[in-house]
Amino acid sequence: MTEEFSDIPLFMDQMANSIKKSAAMISREETSAFFNRLLSTKRIYVAGAGRSGIIARAFAMRLLHLGFDVYVVGETITPALHPSDTLVMFSGSGETHTMATFCETVKGLGGNVCLVTASPESTMSRMADCVVNLGDLTGYYHGDTETFEKRQVTGQYRSIEASFAPLGTMFETLALVFSDAFISALLEARKEGAIELKKRLSNTE
Repeated sequence: MTEEFSDIPLFMDQMANSIKKSAAMISREETSAFFNRLLSTKRIYVAGAGRSGIIARAFAMRLLHLGFDVYVVGETITPALHPSDTLVMFSGSGETHTMATFCETVKGLGGNVCLVTASPESTMSRMADCVVNLGDLTGYYHGDTETFEKRQVTGQYRSIEASFAPLGTMFETLALVFSDAFISALLEARKEGAIELKKRLSNTE
């Protein structure tokens, strides 16, 4: 048992390698379209189910610190969406029913949808105005998931698959890293630094 726990740094290294693989395959055209959409939109709404929703909230907070007019779908203070607004959806599968309904509603209101996903051929992808595909490195969404899970439980994944994170963990990790990298790009484009961001941090806590 102790020997297994000592491998935590190895697992971290495998995660880092997976992030590098994803960064190498992400389309610059997709990221550019996403970047330009958010720079030109009036208001930004973010959404995601489960742990993807946590990533979405973190992204919203960082956008707020950058001075964007941003809201989380489902909050009581979220205002009505208008045709000039954009929804940013985080969904590995692109199929979660409630999230797909959000996308459909936004499109019906004349808004834009940007999707960060591991499933570029999904229901949400077909509705989205721009899609950023982070890749399905573990095969969880499209691969042999049953076999993968068996390898995960028995510890065989190390010799078979470097992208070892179970279920949707790899997508969520990639989504967080991607969103923070996106914020770095926005910081550079807007010529802002830590001083400007600090002024927008919450001061009521």
